[in-house]
This record gives sequence, C-alpha cells and structure tokens, in this order.
Amino acid sequence: MKYLLSKKIILTGSDLTIEKVVKIAKDRVKVTIHNEAEKRVSKAYNLLIVAACQGSEIYGLTNSVGAKRDVKVLRGNICENGCDKLNDETIARSKEFNERILYAHNTNVGSELSEDIIRALMLARVNTMLKGITACNPNVVNMFVEFLNSGIHPVIYSKGSTGLSDINILPTIGLAMMGKSDVEVFYKENRMNAKTALEEAKLTPIEPYAKDGLSILSSNSYSAGMGSIVLYRIEKLLNMADIVFALSLEGLNGNIAPLIKEVQDIRPYKGQNISANKISNYLAGSYLWNKIDSLDNDKNRYKMRSLQDPLSFRDASQVHGAVRDIIESLKEKIEIQLNSSDDNPAVLVDVLPDINSTSTQVKDYIVIEDTKDNNSLRGMIVPTANNEPIYWVLYFETLGIALCHLSKISCGRIINLGSSELTSLNRFLAPDENSYGFGILQNTCLSLNTEIRSLCNPSSVDFLDVVGSFEDDATNAPFVVHQIDKIIDNLYYILGIELFHAAQAVDLRKNCAKEQNDENFIKLGSFTNTLYEAYRQEVPYVNKDRSYNIDIITSYKFLQSYIIE
Repeated sequence: MKYLLSKKIILTGSDLTIEKVVKIAKDRVKVTIHNEAEKRVSKAYNLLIVAACQGSEIYGLTNSVGAKRDVKVLRGNICENGCDKLNDETIARSKEFNERILYAHNTNVGSELSEDIIRALMLARVNTMLKGITACNPNVVNMFVEFLNSGIHPVIYSKGSTGLSDINILPTIGLAMMGKSDVEVFYKENRMNAKTALEEAKLTPIEPYAKDGLSILSSNSYSAGMGSIVLYRIEKLLNMADIVFALSLEGLNGNIAPLIKEVQDIRPYKGQNISANKISNYLAGSYLWNKIDSLDNDKNRYKMRSLQDPLSFRDASQVHGAVRDIIESLKEKIEIQLNSSDDNPAVLVDVLPDINSTSTQVKDYIVIEDTKDNNSLRGMIVPTANNEPIYWVLYFETLGIALCHLSKISCGRIINLGSSELTSLNRFLAPDENSYGFGILQNTCLSLNTEIRSLCNPSSVDFLDVVGSFEDDATNAPFVVHQIDKIIDNLYYILGIELFHAAQAVDLRKNCAKEQNDENFIKLGSFTNTLYEAYRQEVPYVNKDRSYNIDIITSYKFLQSYIIE
C-alpha cells in the first residue's frame, strides 16, 4: 500500500474539506500543522492549566466525567510555585485518571473499521483540536499527525457509539498512542501491538494528563470522518446514476423532451438542472435527438418512440437532482463539523464577556492571569452542548430517503426495459423467443430495494436514558451513516442491473436495425457510447441464458471503478 506522496496538506483547523479528507484517508497524503494552529493549541493548553491552578472546577480535569462529574479528581494544592504548572503529585494523579477513563470507555465491538475510516476519524479529530478550544497537550496533537504520516492505524471496531460524541470508539486511539501492549494496530501492513509499533516507528508514547483523555475520547470525529467518506461515495454514485440512466433512455428509445433547457428553465431547482444538463451532455450526438418518421410496417417497430415515457424515465433529473441538493446541504454541514469545536468544556482563549453586564454565573467561567511581561492569559472555560450532531444527522436521514427514491425509479426502469409493450423489443430483453431473458432479475433488484427501504427508516430518535439518566439524548450518528453506506452498496448493485438491461436493450435495438439495413439508426451519445464499449469489455451481450449473478457482480464492480472522462 502506498502511504507517501510528495505534497503535504497543511491542517489549519479551518479549511478541511471532504475532498481533503478523501485525499488523506484514501490516497495517504501526508499532513502538517500550520504554525498559527500550533500556537493556538499551546495557548489554550496553558490557559487550561492556569484555570486549574486558580481553583476552577473543570470537567474532565479537576472533576471526573459523565454521571461522576461531581467526583473530585484533584484536590488541595495542585500547582508548583505560582499558578502555571501542575506539581508532580498532581500530574501523577491526573495521568492515572486519564488512563482509567480511556480504558473504561473503550467498549467498541463489531466488525473492524477499514483503514480509510480510521484515518478519516483521526484526521477529523486532530483538525478540530487545531481550533485551540480543546486545550489538550500539544504532544497529543502531534501524535495524531505522526500516526497519520507513519501509517499507524489502531484496530477499532465499528459499534458502540450512540452518536452524541463517539466516546466508546475513540479511546482506542488514545491507548494506542500510549503504546499499550493490549491494543492492536496495523503498521506497514502488519498487525502488531501498539507498543511494538511505536518502537518500530521510533515514536515516544504519550502520557495523557490534565484534560487529554477527555479530549481524545469526546468528539463526533468517527461519525464525521466516516460521513465524509460516505459523501464522497455518494457523489460518485450519483454521477454513475446519471450516465446509466442516459444509456437506459437510449435502450428504451425514449423521449428527451423532459431534459431540454427550455423545460428545465421553468423549474429552476439547482440539482435538477445539473442532473438534466449532465444527462443531456452524456447523450450528445445520440440518435435520440433525431425525429423518428412515421412507421409504415411492423418490422420497424424498434423505432417507435412514445409521446411520453413512464415516470421512472421522465422523473430522472428531478429525483437525481433532489439527491444532489441534499448532498450539497449535507456537505456544508459536515464541513462545519470538520472545522469547528464540539468539545465540552470549551476553552476560549482571549474571549471575555463584558464584565460589567454579565451574570455572576458567567463570570465564574472567566480566567485571567496578569503578568508583567505582556504574556498574560485570559479567556473562559465554559461547559457546552456542542457535541450534539443532530444538525447533520438529520440531513443524512433525509439523504437515505432521497436515495430510496433514486433506487425506486431505477427499479422502475429495469422493469420497464423488460416490457415489450414499451420497448418493442423481446420480452425481458431475451435474445430470442426460446430464451427466458432477464425477467427473474426483477426479483433481485426489488429485494435490494426492499433492504434500502428498511435502511432509510429514521434511527436518530431511538435511544434510552443511560449512565444514571445523565446521558438522556442521542442521535445514533454512526449507525445512521453506516445505513447510508449500506444503501450505497445496494444501489451499486441496482444500477449495475439497470446497466445490464440498458446495454442489452441497445444491442437488441442495434440487431433490429442491422436486420433492416439501417445500422446508422441507433447512434449512441459520445459519453454513453464510451460507457457502453467499456462495459462490453467486461460483460458481453447475452445471446443465450446464463448465470446472471456473475454478470451483476461484475456490473457492480465495474460501476465502482468506472471514471467518466
């Protein structure tokens, strides 16, 4: 596996995009931290320590976490001379507490996450740390970067998070960074314990203290990182859906009227117009743009073109476009998540309310250290609820419903392409009257569609009060994103089945034209012809019944690897 590319991506905490996540997670591009971001991390960490030394109660540092938030972790004189450094006894107690909460929260189970997802979640977390609000030790931030650049990927399991911070998933990363021998990682494609991997990579294990443990485990970076990869997959899938539909329209000898600019302009939904424009471009030069003369005999029935096609064909740009618009909205929400803090508490450096007008409660969060050398620290340490990801989880659920509609009309086109009444071709696209054809494939696509209908059911509302009723809300964010990923997988199969039908319909129509010495009749569009020819290199024309499951699996793989030039 290739890990190293020459150009690094600079992480600032403010401009991480889904495209960058994909490059770093899938293409293994290295990362480095911007100088200003490093300064923010250090300054926030220093303010945190000052606040602790001044006697502030801080969740996850002086106090425990969750339902045990009122339990004191640190008591008495916790600082050395002055108020800017924890004393050795305090650091030792804090390290013990941090290790304990990482182990106690490390309860993920299920299948192992792919390396791409693990890289995406580590990237998502370290980028939010660079906002300078997490206030973890700079060594922790640096270790995230070392893991990404060295290709050290902790073995993490997929299930356990209820989606209000992935606190059951992320502790594995912290334990791996500590070099724990009971935690496994992949390093240079070999599975080994974390202690060995750090030794081989010549990395010094971290020793979390202060708020480091909470900073590592409390974030939605698993859901957001995985969501970024899933959104990338959906965008590719949608482009495939557009071009497969275009070939299906040619297989049907369908009507292009719903796609023309004059029609689209009177319904100016952005996504719809984009899909219609793409489909029209894919069909550039196609025979569908030519008028069909009136037919004078039954042998020319293959030329018949309906005044109006079934809705599964007419509605394609509308349905695909609706998915596009939801994706755009969701990308915006996910990129906000990737570039903002979901930490609790939030350490706000150089942020102070108006002392004269603010409440005494808010004043209690203020931290000020005045020094003579103009290096004073001031800001606030404030409890937050910013770890609530509902804003973008709801969009993922909406996306699931939209993808179900996309699946439904693809299945509709598959069924319609098998109808001799609509196509004037052999029933079920059989090559001859003695062959059964593609009829039974309708069962396969409808089975896959039924799964999609189940997968798109809302899940964010399902939760129980846990941890002594302290955690009484959740979104099931990872589960929701996993469901979308499964929908994508099923859709590739369904679109593969549609492509199988479309190509067969094109071939049958070409055969009819050849019999009538009219081979110029069915000329494909420039893009659809390239797709058709590439596909026929992998899946040949069906000239007699055969095991279609092999063809469908090949079609599924073909669509995932095909690149529209």
